[in-house]
Amino acid sequence: MMTRAKPVKHHRLIGRRAPLRDERGYTLVALLALMSLLALFALAAAPSIRQQTQREREKEAIFRGEEVADAIRSYYIYRGGQGPNSLPTSIDQLLEGIQIPGRTKKLQILRAEAAIDPLSKDGEWRRIGPTSEEFRGFVQSLIVYSGGVAPTPRLASLANLVPQMTNVLNTKSEEDAPGDEDTSPDTDGPFIGVASRSRRDSVIAYYGIERHDEWIFTPLFR
Repeated sequence: MMTRAKPVKHHRLIGRRAPLRDERGYTLVALLALMSLLALFALAAAPSIRQQTQREREKEAIFRGEEVADAIRSYYIYRGGQGPNSLPTSIDQLLEGIQIPGRTKKLQILRAEAAIDPLSKDGEWRRIGPTSEEFRGFVQSLIVYSGGVAPTPRLASLANLVPQMTNVLNTKSEEDAPGDEDTSPDTDGPFIGVASRSRRDSVIAYYGIERHDEWIFTPLFR
């Protein structure tokens, strides 16, 4: 007895078809457009990111610079606080600390990290003498910032080291920051403060001053 073969059922593929060439092209165009938008957003955000990075470095520079100023004060008082001979002549003297009577170890007055300027390429603070033009300019800026009144010094003996501090007139002219680094030599004697070697404009205004190399960190007014 012969059996009849079962008919083969042909199943139709519902909802499945190869993507057309035009659709693949549209997808590529959409992807390129999205990538272009992301690139534009990145370019727009880049200046803000750079500015925020610089702001953080400036905050750290101010923090460290004021630590150096406090160390200068401690060293000055330790050395008797009488005249320029009581001021340090090198950052190393601040890093070595001061010897307190009755103690075997020196008292550390400056952290190693604070001895590094985060704004300059070589990381070295520029030492500023009490009679230098840079310090005179800083005092002028403080007088302008305080409305024409000379700031009150914290240590009278330190103020005596600055010629005619209370009679300084504002003769500074506003100039654009030249950029790059200040390569001029440090004071070769006692110094009353430190400044960055970066000659760039700042994001933060320090006592109204908007140039890195014009920020002087000194114990005179702290």
